[in-house]
Amino acid sequence: MAVKTTYDFDQMLSNAREAFGEELFKCAEEGIEFLFTYSDNVAPSSSAGKILKNYPDRCFNFGIAEPNQVGASAGMALAGHTVFAQVFGPFLPLRAADQIHTDIAYNDVKVRLIGTHSGVTAGGGPTHNDIADLALYRAIPNLTIVVPADADQCQKVIRASFDYDGPMIIRIDRAGSPNVYAEDYEYEIGKAIELMEGKDASIISAGSNLYECLMAAKTLAEEGLSVGILDMHTIKPLDTEAIIRAAKRTKIVVTVEDHSINGGLGGAVAETLMEAGYTGKFKRVGMPDKFSVLGDSDEIYKFYGMDRTGIAKTIKELLK
Repeated sequence: MAVKTTYDFDQMLSNAREAFGEELFKCAEEGIEFLFTYSDNVAPSSSAGKILKNYPDRCFNFGIAEPNQVGASAGMALAGHTVFAQVFGPFLPLRAADQIHTDIAYNDVKVRLIGTHSGVTAGGGPTHNDIADLALYRAIPNLTIVVPADADQCQKVIRASFDYDGPMIIRIDRAGSPNVYAEDYEYEIGKAIELMEGKDASIISAGSNLYECLMAAKTLAEEGLSVGILDMHTIKPLDTEAIIRAAKRTKIVVTVEDHSINGGLGGAVAETLMEAGYTGKFKRVGMPDKFSVLGDSDEIYKFYGMDRTGIAKTIKELLK
């Protein structure tokens, strides 16, 4: 059964970067124990600042030393704490790869690494584009990788993570993505959510790209085409059963992600389909294997065919 979405209402903005701080503050107010580490000034300038102000004894600032932050977070977790570590997303996989691999994943500790400004949403150009992180994370054992679709889902992830063992990456964008869901729904880490049912093609996406996928499906529906959409919010462990069901139903599968087409969600879905003996059509929509052009994230999506128009065009070409 598909979940009710907001795809009829354009520009209903949400902010996952604010949502995680709000939810953690609520958890602290409820007496739930955790520690919070952060780098630079991202946390104080957002809603996470409430935690810093009201619970300073559980908050630790590491400045612009992300590797030290990740390593210290692992030490806190080894001492028995649940740790949420907010890191500027582009620097998390590139500067702290060793600590993620050896300190966090190898020790299999309960640290939630919250990488903000993911994909091309940082606005800082190619040096700040976070488009290779999923490829790194997917290859590291023990890491759970979650990419919330909107602010509400980000809050659901924070809540669910308290009862989830092992280390976790929570990948969110900079801010200002439209809401995807219009009603409450059951959320489970590792279980994809069917947003729309379709007969002609299936889109599998995650994060802020989901809204553009919904708008693309709406456009195609006006042309008489039925497109299903899966919210694959958990990249690892991947819901392979949901992928195979969608592929059998439509015989055309398209992945859309704010990440390089190499090694991310598209690669994970392709591996699943090939191992299952898939013989239909498949296409990855995402950042090409090159450094991005400069521009606002919406302009970049349009340039590379990752917006609603580009997604719809890709699907129509596959349907020919």
